[in-house]
Amino acid sequence: MSLVPLADLLKKAEQGGYAIGAFNCNNMEIVQSIVMAAEAERSPVIVQASQGAIKYAGLGYIIALARQAAERAAVPVVLHLDHGTSFDQVMQCIRFGFTSVMYDGSHHPLDENIAQTRKVVEIARVFGVSVEAELGRIGGTEDDISVSDAEAFYTDPAEAERFVQETDVDALAVAVGTAHGQYKGDPKLDFDLLAEISKRISCPVVLHGSSGVSDESIRAAIDRGVRKINIDTNIRETFVGAMRKVLDDNPKEIDPRKVLGPARDAGVEIIREKIRLFGSSGKA
Repeated sequence: MSLVPLADLLKKAEQGGYAIGAFNCNNMEIVQSIVMAAEAERSPVIVQASQGAIKYAGLGYIIALARQAAERAAVPVVLHLDHGTSFDQVMQCIRFGFTSVMYDGSHHPLDENIAQTRKVVEIARVFGVSVEAELGRIGGTEDDISVSDAEAFYTDPAEAERFVQETDVDALAVAVGTAHGQYKGDPKLDFDLLAEISKRISCPVVLHGSSGVSDESIRAAIDRGVRKINIDTNIRETFVGAMRKVLDDNPKEIDPRKVLGPARDAGVEIIREKIRLFGSSGKA
């Protein structure tokens, strides 16, 4: 089937009380891992590309890979821009075929974030493209995005309510205690804050920086309204770990397929685990 918008899948997730996994891709094998896992679990899935992935692979390659994977898949596949901080980049992704985009204006003052996000939503609606935004600043580092502990701050529920009302976004990423990248300890999520935000806004909540968050906390977040969960670091760790094992066991190996193939298989398994945890298995 062809690539689909995010909004329709989120509506079904809200009705069913589950979350949909959004998995970052950087190359062909990871795209294959994501869609193979989704098909094995009969789950809808979100393939997302960050600014770093687009810079590395090229926008044309990312779109071609995702489109080919979706057309061959028997499950719904979304192609989503993760953390687009440039209006021009967001527009470029819409123009070239992304079915969902994130405009991250969290580094702007609230009024400017609202104005810029609303502008993106107005244009995206014309093309049937879904829009995610961010309010509050999620700490850590992911590709070209880096937010220090001093710069990070939690999402204010009243501001979230106003933001969603004035922008009409399809999903809102919030800061409630997660961080991008590898954790040094166990992340502590503010579940009361998450519940309050979910109660006050009319769109689904997105949880970024979810690699390393305990299964118990993920389930609690879903119970409190999270409907899209981003995973990147866990995939990188698993993928590179499998490559290292092949090369450690076979130091003279020079066939990339024999290195990347096992990594792809390992990626499938970790993504299947996440899909089952999120509750979207069998929902395609």
